[in-house]
Amino acid sequence: MKVSPHLPDAHKIPSTDQLDRLREQTPMYDAVIEEVDGRRIRVGDTWLTDFASCNYLGFDLDEEIITAGERAVRRWGTHPGWSRLLGNPRLYPQIEERLTELLGAPDTLVLPTITHIHMSVLPALVDGGAVFVEASAHKTIYDGGSYARGLGAQLYRWHADDPDELVRLLRSADAGRPRVVCLDGVNSMTGNIPDLPALAEICREWGALLYVDDAHGFGVIGERDGEAPTPYGSRGNAVVRHCGQSYDNVVLVGGFSKAYSALLAFVAVPTRVKEHLKLAAPPYLYSGPSPVHSLAAVLAGFDVNETRGEQLRFTLHRLTARVLAHIRSLGVHTPNRHQTPVIELPLSPGYDLAAVAKLLWRRGVYVTLAAYPLVPRGQVGFRIQLTSAHTDEHVDQLNSVLTELNGHGALRRALA
Repeated sequence: MKVSPHLPDAHKIPSTDQLDRLREQTPMYDAVIEEVDGRRIRVGDTWLTDFASCNYLGFDLDEEIITAGERAVRRWGTHPGWSRLLGNPRLYPQIEERLTELLGAPDTLVLPTITHIHMSVLPALVDGGAVFVEASAHKTIYDGGSYARGLGAQLYRWHADDPDELVRLLRSADAGRPRVVCLDGVNSMTGNIPDLPALAEICREWGALLYVDDAHGFGVIGERDGEAPTPYGSRGNAVVRHCGQSYDNVVLVGGFSKAYSALLAFVAVPTRVKEHLKLAAPPYLYSGPSPVHSLAAVLAGFDVNETRGEQLRFTLHRLTARVLAHIRSLGVHTPNRHQTPVIELPLSPGYDLAAVAKLLWRRGVYVTLAAYPLVPRGQVGFRIQLTSAHTDEHVDQLNSVLTELNGHGALRRALA
């Protein structure tokens, strides 16, 4: 189906009044964090254990990475003064070379953020053709598709659990124009991994480009060779390698702001497409660059990933598995099927999110709240993110609070 001019629930923008109400209901919205101590944060006078951070590998607290960033700032200054078209500190090509090898991709281009990529690279790839955005994909992908529509493209929505719907839509679109199918890798709410082999096969059969945003998977999941100590696989080289796919008709988008704790993002494409994007994607020409500390942190992160990455992912998986096992022992529903560290907990129908947030706050647990209209009404709840910098004591604290919430009937029951 073609997208209507009205935003689907998951992509609605809250009004000022709605945002004010959210702020009034809980200090977890628009919170000002005064201090950080490991995975503990202070908001005002209240210390909380932070389960809202996406620093999955704990690189934000890693002394080796922090020191590398400090050295680079002494050499390069705090911030490059050029757009990438005008001048690239040597850090940029070093990152792209190492990233291309890690991903096993044909080539890569780094830009400041994933949002920049969706709003510039995606429309350039669509080029007035048709863009197909999966219904649960991140809002920034939808925004990029909407911008492409404003430039003359057709915009459609489809559902990952109905591949036949995608086939019908691809069949209906003009085969003479570019067709780009967009979805999350590791889904930003459910933590689930899509059936990438099946979707890639459909796209290749219909001559479409599969555009995958693996913001939450890069650094966590990777190639599987039967020797990896966890279901995450090895090397953290993202969903394409994790699913055993090539980059044939596949564009991978990812970011360093989560697992690598640095302000930078990338798109993996053939070299000829990379060279085209240098002129077709405005951020390469005009945007301010990432700060030097972030660029150096990415390079140091590659080193840490090589030497300690598997150990960090093992810890991350172990802590995540503890939380998921506890949730299942309570008979509580979570859509998370793949043990990734993104755990969504929808509330029981009609249960008040503000009351849940208040209890979490009193018990010193900080999470990502998912309120309507930021999510559809049926998905109101909260999201937990684990990192390798959490401890077993942190998990004990979280599990205790989940038990308490379940005792109040706040958490949705799992289907028998």
